[in-house]
Amino acid sequence: MTSENVTTVYKVSGMTCGHCEGAVTEELSALDGVTAVKAVAASGEVTVTSAAVLDEEAVRAAVDEAGYELVGRA
Repeated sequence: MTSENVTTVYKVSGMTCGHCEGAVTEELSALDGVTAVKAVAASGEVTVTSAAVLDEEAVRAAVDEAGYELVGRA
């Protein structure tokens, strides 16, 4: 059985460098169902690919845990 991946772009404030990108990527990658994360500090955008639509509060908590703030969906 194959499921279609869901890709969502979020705006995250506070990322300024590659280390920031790594911290956000690590926390979001730990969420259930997440298959890929691409964080770009320059734009403040984080693209998350997952097996199903993610709970925005779970995404917010993961971004917060990394030390940044989820602004919302891009």
